[in-house]
Amino acid sequence: MPASAGTAAADTAPALRDVMFVGNNWDGTADVIEPGGDYSRIGRINVVPDKSKRLAAIYLNPVNLAVYLGIRATAGEGHDQLVDDLYSTPDGRSLVASRPSFGDVVSIDVTTGKVNWRFAVAGYRSDHMAVSPDGTKVAVSASLGKVVYVLDIETGRQLGKFAAGDKPHENVWTEGGKYIWNMSIGNVETALDDPLMDWTKGDRHITVVDANTFEVVRTIDMRARLDAFGRKDLSDAVRPAVFSPDFSKLYFQVSYFNGFLEYDVATDRITRVKTLPKNPATSDDRTTFVNDSRHHGMSMSPDGSKLCVAGTMDDYATVVDRDSLSEGPLVPVSKPYWATVSGDGRDCVVSESGADQVTAIDFATGRKVASVTVGDHPQRVRAARIPADWNGPTG
Repeated sequence: MPASAGTAAADTAPALRDVMFVGNNWDGTADVIEPGGDYSRIGRINVVPDKSKRLAAIYLNPVNLAVYLGIRATAGEGHDQLVDDLYSTPDGRSLVASRPSFGDVVSIDVTTGKVNWRFAVAGYRSDHMAVSPDGTKVAVSASLGKVVYVLDIETGRQLGKFAAGDKPHENVWTEGGKYIWNMSIGNVETALDDPLMDWTKGDRHITVVDANTFEVVRTIDMRARLDAFGRKDLSDAVRPAVFSPDFSKLYFQVSYFNGFLEYDVATDRITRVKTLPKNPATSDDRTTFVNDSRHHGMSMSPDGSKLCVAGTMDDYATVVDRDSLSEGPLVPVSKPYWATVSGDGRDCVVSESGADQVTAIDFATGRKVASVTVGDHPQRVRAARIPADWNGPTG
């Protein structure tokens, strides 16, 4: 392409602005908020504009209907799960979201509010997603299909897939997009939570795949690593996880545990554990933990010095120094379900699913800096981009 043509294309590219998307799971909406400062709400996007059409299809399929009602009765706590995870496309024109109750991934035009494309997953339930470092691909877990799909984020075309353990959950792209790590958490919707019934929870392991060929290069069963570390009491269901900037260390939460562990990738062993305080008002009855997760949500400051932990059932979030593993203030929040990093990298942003708001905590001080009201049951919060002149869907 001639240099003049390239320059012209760059000049006509729409200006973008940094924002954050908040997925309101029970509402089926996404709030668009500022990426820092007071985190004020800019607008809202309907993530289920095709709701009537999807429900009609579900009610005509007995298997799909059974799964749909099962999701509402278990993981949904009596509600439909309408937006689990969400990202923006590189050009900022669309929002891509997984919708568990509808068993799909959709792309929504942020200007018109209309569906660009839809991808249905195996097993009728979609879950956590992750976008490649270059923003062009999205990996989505099909939790009942025991498979992870990788899609072209612009077109929804399937680029590949790979098998995982029971209930594939978190996905993380590593080393510049070379690998994808998937964590399967097993059957968290059952009440068989006594340690003696752990065998009923299914096959839980980490699957590491080549992100280009989708071939499995490694599987990691944390059961053996936990046992070797002397923590046979801990579950091997790996929940949210975050890597150090150089990908040498993995920090992860496990079912039922108020804390997290450190795993050294090169030596293939668990090196440290951090137990965080319990809330005296929180019952130790495992059956009361939402989907087996006492704590659910982790993020790391861009320089790798601080971890932020969502203490879901204990109703707090806290910043932890990565060197000493000492925690800062316990910031009261209501059932925080996720933790991410603000657009400027200064704050940890947690979703308060119990209070329908998002709260930002300063990585440097560990103290709350802002809260903003969002929709019903916010879960995933992601950094995103939209057109600079966006004021909400016009359709």
